[in-house]
Amino acid sequence: MYYIGFDIGGTKCAVSLGSASESGVEILNKIKFPTAGKAPAEVMELFAQHASEAVVKAGISMGDIARIGISCGGPLDSKRGIILSPPNLPGWDGIHIKEFFEGRFGVETRLQNDANACAVAEWKWGAGRGTQNMVFVTFGTGFGAGLILDGQLYSGTHDSAGEIGHIRLTSGENDPVGYRKRGSVEGWCSGGGIAQTGAAYVRRELEKGETPLLWERAGEDEANITAKLIGDLADEGDPLSIEIYRKVGEMFGRTCAIIIDLFDPEMIVAGGIFMRSSHLILPEAERVIDVEALAMTR
Repeated sequence: MYYIGFDIGGTKCAVSLGSASESGVEILNKIKFPTAGKAPAEVMELFAQHASEAVVKAGISMGDIARIGISCGGPLDSKRGIILSPPNLPGWDGIHIKEFFEGRFGVETRLQNDANACAVAEWKWGAGRGTQNMVFVTFGTGFGAGLILDGQLYSGTHDSAGEIGHIRLTSGENDPVGYRKRGSVEGWCSGGGIAQTGAAYVRRELEKGETPLLWERAGEDEANITAKLIGDLADEGDPLSIEIYRKVGEMFGRTCAIIIDLFDPEMIVAGGIFMRSSHLILPEAERVIDVEALAMTR
């Protein structure tokens, strides 16, 4: 059976056409495009165009598509298929996206929180296959979690279970902001949050009369300080960038310890930025987990 997937991210969007069975998923076509600077209507039109192109390229028709699945950061009303007001998608308020695509293609369409969608995918076909209790965490533009508990997805009373990015870890006046909250998990453990931390560390060094390499590579412009630049410099051995990612690792470890103590999962699976920077984040995270999490569950 053929399926179409739309992923709406704060940085980029993706359209995928694939076939799925109990044994796995085969991606037949995938197209990405940036989200920034586009209104919701424009993004949805691009999804429709790219989906139609992918179907033609595969030599099938929309009548062969069993279902369209859409993943997006919350808050959502997944039952009615409405995007409510995701903090990383300004302007996406009250978007009836399920209705739009069902009207456009005549194909049943489902909307799901991105972390939940990833959790189900990893549980059925990926790293979490065979588990009964696992947590998937998104570590990208934002931070959230999808919960597989006792062999099923847990979404909560208001479809908002797993919004771990909203938990406040610290309360310093200069701590990074995420999910509209200073010192939150998302503030520390997201692309934008890492950039904020990098800028704060650069300011600290400049106040001491130092000129850090990160500042030079950013062209002496805070707007050019990104998680990727900091990671690249850390890989080159830059002490300040290594220090920044060590701090990120500490906060990620504290977050994982909270998850472990609350849900007692068999595993935590992480995606996004963590995948390319795990060697910078994981050592400190594991140290913190060993200290913070209950011994019987870690």
